[in-house]
Amino acid sequence: MNTDLTDAEWVWVADLFERPGGRGTPPKYARKQMVDACLYIVRTGCAWRLLPKRFPPWHGVYKAFSRWAAAGVFAAMHDRLRQRWRHRVGRDPKPTAAIIDAQSTRGTAQGGMTGFDAGRKVKGRQRHLVVDTLGLLLALRVTSASVQNRVAAAPVVAQAMAKAPGLRKLCTDGADGGQCARAIETAHPTRAVEVVRHPGNRRTGTWQDAR
Repeated sequence: MNTDLTDAEWVWVADLFERPGGRGTPPKYARKQMVDACLYIVRTGCAWRLLPKRFPPWHGVYKAFSRWAAAGVFAAMHDRLRQRWRHRVGRDPKPTAAIIDAQSTRGTAQGGMTGFDAGRKVKGRQRHLVVDTLGLLLALRVTSASVQNRVAAAPVVAQAMAKAPGLRKLCTDGADGGQCARAIETAHPTRAVEVVRHPGNRRTGTWQDAR
């Protein structure tokens, strides 16, 4: 299934999911099966009880997911695979340039923090993202949609810098080129923010070969 980790990927992250020191009762199901089940849930968004029968029982997968998520294991897995991919394509494992943006999405019946994004006319939540120049995720912060980009930008950039201390340049679009860019440069004065605007016809662009 295309949501599963490949065998090569599993080799690089398997140690993250092992019990410290190998203590405790031996697991009933293979760890890779459990991780693949978690990835299936995340990718498809299905209910836990609707997890396909090819995976271990849903309640066991849910408990494992909760434990690993709280311990930051999935974040560590993502960071390790991102660095591996960057090395594979000839880039430094830790980027020096990144892109920041925000996306507003409608809220769901499950509730949680929500707000109204007046600019995008959306009631729900907002994802504040920092990705490297390959589009691989560095940092993510979720807020209500009413939170302005200039407020959430500095904290999410701080998260990205913790993973990539050599980060020196941030690119953003015109919507975040004013107060948002100034807020980032004020909080992180050694980081430059460059506003990248759409070309005139909005169909072509120039590739920035930033590391």
